[in-house]
Amino acid sequence: MRAPCRLDISVFIQLQSRVKHVSTKLLVVLLVCLACGAALLGFINIRMHRKNLEDTSLQQGIEISDFVRDTTYRSMMANDRHGLGVAIQSIGNHQQIEHVRIINHTGRVAFSSDPGENGTALSLHSTECQECHHDGARPDAAKRFRIFQSPAQNGTSAHRVLGVITPILNRPECADAECHAHPASQRVLGVLDTDLSLRQQDAYLAQTSAWLIGLLLLGAAAVGLLTVAAIHQILHRPLQLLREGTGHLADGELGYQIPFTSGDELGALAAAFNSMSRQLQAAQREITGWAHTLEHRVEQKTSELQNTQQQMLRVERMIAIGRMAAVVAHEINNPLAGILTYSKLIKRWIQRGISGEEQKQEAIESLDLIASESKRCGELLQNLLSFSRTSPINLSVNDINAVVARTIRLSEHKAEIAGVLLKVDLDRELPPVQCDPAQIEQVMLALMINAIDAMPHGGNLWISSRLLPDGEYVELQVRDDGIGIPPELMSRIFDPFTTTKEVGKGVGLGLAVSKGIVERHGGRIDVSSELGVGTTFRIILPRRTVNQEPPPAGTTDSSIGVAK
Repeated sequence: MRAPCRLDISVFIQLQSRVKHVSTKLLVVLLVCLACGAALLGFINIRMHRKNLEDTSLQQGIEISDFVRDTTYRSMMANDRHGLGVAIQSIGNHQQIEHVRIINHTGRVAFSSDPGENGTALSLHSTECQECHHDGARPDAAKRFRIFQSPAQNGTSAHRVLGVITPILNRPECADAECHAHPASQRVLGVLDTDLSLRQQDAYLAQTSAWLIGLLLLGAAAVGLLTVAAIHQILHRPLQLLREGTGHLADGELGYQIPFTSGDELGALAAAFNSMSRQLQAAQREITGWAHTLEHRVEQKTSELQNTQQQMLRVERMIAIGRMAAVVAHEINNPLAGILTYSKLIKRWIQRGISGEEQKQEAIESLDLIASESKRCGELLQNLLSFSRTSPINLSVNDINAVVARTIRLSEHKAEIAGVLLKVDLDRELPPVQCDPAQIEQVMLALMINAIDAMPHGGNLWISSRLLPDGEYVELQVRDDGIGIPPELMSRIFDPFTTTKEVGKGVGLGLAVSKGIVERHGGRIDVSSELGVGTTFRIILPRRTVNQEPPPAGTTDSSIGVAK
């Protein structure tokens, strides 16, 4: 039982999709107008035919009523009541006459084709009298006729009946007759009420109406088919070709031509479409040619730029190597010179022979100085190795506040000696961060040591942590109110061997190494500084949230506050 339902739904969907076509919409409008016009024409024709038929029947009724009156006139003049009754009976048996009767001026039935009706009195409110004596007024000659529905009786079906009221006037020969006592002043002696059957007329009307409706339907169907064929040929097919052409053009088939020629607007539109399609195809070929040429030129220029960039990189590398060699030579030359000097001095002392405790103490101090300078050279070489070699990152989920707290403990003694006041503001709600705690501790320690060194006469060092508004990154901040960084060094503050410290107190590798560590964590390090005001370093690290329980409360050493 469900298959027909699905079929009906699919047919409905197809019809609904076809209604979207312009030709279908126009066809529906034309067919609706055609149907309305045919229906209106049929309705008017049937009404006019019915009106003409009723007028003809009314004229026939008047003629029949006058004939009945004239037929019974002689009997009424002779006062032949028996003959008048027989005549009424005979007329009432006619096939087209339903009922005939004579009503006197008092409203009583004098003679009737129905014997049982003789002598009965009629009320002015009855159906026969109501048409003429409306509201008890005098009879209106224009309302002598009435059409009513006769009920079914004696095996006959209900049908319409035309009632004709013909007045019986008081003629001079009637008023002067010896048998009558009607004065000449009485104008109407009574009426002749004749009921004529409209069964044949209604049957004829129904038959002609059916024929007319059938012809209208047949004509409307023929006109509708011709309209469908005309719209399909004149409008639907060209529009379908235009739509298919635009579809091919939209799919990239430039140059597609619509196989349609006509002298009307649709033909002009198709010709314009074909011209546009050819122009687009030519433009595409031209653009493709320019694209290939441009691509070749871009590749050529890119190759030249790459070669130039490689040359610049080699030059910059050589400059960096030269600068590094100069810095390393300078940094190593001083300790080596001291080592050489004190080695020669100790050699001379040994050759002469060491005598006395004072000379022996001087030799020991010289050896200590040689060891210190050798250690300094070793540390310099170790920093160079750390910068040139990338250490592996051991990522794990950590409480970043705990890492910062350990760094503070390592540097608080140096800050206390330098007269620097530590001010710590760590976010207790900070989520865990996936990082290498040792390397982050190295970065924070380098920044804090640099900040302490930038405040030789004491100052304030602010250390804070917070979660950025996006919830995906954590910010660590180290801020001081020291001497600041000169503007000319800001653009290369993270370059190797760039430092603001005095000679002998740093080689400028700390920030370069720190930047590399932060970038390997997927973060970044920013700096802002103003001479005489201070410097601020911001470390931005991705949180990289994992499905692990956060560290227990209290792991952050928040008791670290002011350095003592």
